[in-house]
Amino acid sequence: MSNTLKDSLKPKLGQLQCHFTWAPQKENIDLDDMEHRLEDLIQAGVKYQAMPYNQLAFVNCLQGNCEEAIQNLKEAEKILKEKHEDEFEKRIIVTYGNYAWVYYHMERLEEAQSYLDKLETVCKLFPEASRFTAMIPEVYGEKGWSLLRSTRKYYEEAKECFEKALEEDPDNTEWNVGYATVLSRLEVFSGTTGSGESVKWFRRVLELDPDDSVSMVLLALKLQELNKKAEAFTLVERALQKSPDLLYVLRYAAKFHRKEGNLERSLELLKRGLKIAPDSAFLHHQVGLCYKTKLMPLIKNPHLKKHRSLSSQQITELINQCKYHFEMASENRPLTFVIAKLDYAVVCSLNKEYLKVEEIFSNLLRSEQMHPDDRQSVHFQAGLFELHHKRSESNAIAHFLEGLKFKRSSKEWESCRKYLIKIATRQIDSNQRDSKAFGILGHVYQLAGEKRNAIECFEKALQIDHDNEKYLSALLELRLSLQAKNDTPS
Repeated sequence: MSNTLKDSLKPKLGQLQCHFTWAPQKENIDLDDMEHRLEDLIQAGVKYQAMPYNQLAFVNCLQGNCEEAIQNLKEAEKILKEKHEDEFEKRIIVTYGNYAWVYYHMERLEEAQSYLDKLETVCKLFPEASRFTAMIPEVYGEKGWSLLRSTRKYYEEAKECFEKALEEDPDNTEWNVGYATVLSRLEVFSGTTGSGESVKWFRRVLELDPDDSVSMVLLALKLQELNKKAEAFTLVERALQKSPDLLYVLRYAAKFHRKEGNLERSLELLKRGLKIAPDSAFLHHQVGLCYKTKLMPLIKNPHLKKHRSLSSQQITELINQCKYHFEMASENRPLTFVIAKLDYAVVCSLNKEYLKVEEIFSNLLRSEQMHPDDRQSVHFQAGLFELHHKRSESNAIAHFLEGLKFKRSSKEWESCRKYLIKIATRQIDSNQRDSKAFGILGHVYQLAGEKRNAIECFEKALQIDHDNEKYLSALLELRLSLQAKNDTPS
């Protein structure tokens, strides 16, 4: 009987719309990292709390903590009854689906079936629903938020979900906030911040809800990037007046002030935030960045000799503060908060802790799960370390060339290209018969898609180093590629 019920449940569960059927699965996300981030969201007092509890239930179930997952779902259901009583049936669909899946994993099959029965009853309220799910704005919206909180590879899909939710419910603040947020993140990762598309949507949110203090600070950060600082400053102050103890407001207001150079104000807000969430990776990273901003002028200042003892003590204190906060930021999120680890490495390199820096880069580059954008950043920073601290141009070149193999539109890609051209040009100026320098330029132009320039450089390299197989292979590949392009009918 039990096996028969189990066999009949699986295809039904596959029809549900919930975290167990959406894209991110165990092999695609760092579960420990996701757990920490969701707990941060709940602790931060995120406005729509049922959603992170739902996603936390999914994470706990994948980690084998099924009893805890059931408690998460009970919390989500309780919030929906208290805060969304008039929309309960619309919003409970995802939670009931998660209940069914968790009980299935616990082999409590009758209870899993009971939640399928509940879903069937709820779905009868919606004319276009299937037997066990209804594709309504509330389902699209929750899926959008779930994908947005997973990894950046799902941002485009999250955007599509919010678009579908907004098609049917264009004045819903929740879906407008989600859409503005995902646009903002996509702008950052695509390097199109200047488009201002997310600004338009954050303004739309504030038309719908003038008291949304989180959207105020997020809009302020976008306006700051567009150099509209007066309006941005006003929004930050309004947000702090409306929600002086809301963690999300504190963290983004602090980020705004740090970028404006107002470090003491930023630190004041961040320390207030750390009293609420002492383990927050975001807050620790921002504190570390404040201390790093204070540190850099002291290290670079040529007039330090006048106050050597005072400055040396100051530098030591700031280095220790930076290391402590960057380490706190990265220890719970080793795969997804790579930037904090890189900031830690930079401070260690300034402190001449070279073995520690090499260990950090080595550990990061060994990780197979790291996002390609992060891997590019690691190669760029490792290249800078080799160039400026270890004085090894050959190792720096190797890292910069690896960095060029990733996304072209990033700042890191452009920086890798700039350093390689600078190094190779200097080497050629010093020695006109430096085949390796011409080879470097050939690889740079090849990876940049500038095929004719690449061919010219590889030909010059081969005039000096006639039998170099790497150059011959690259030259052959480039010529064949150009020939194929010329042979293609227009």
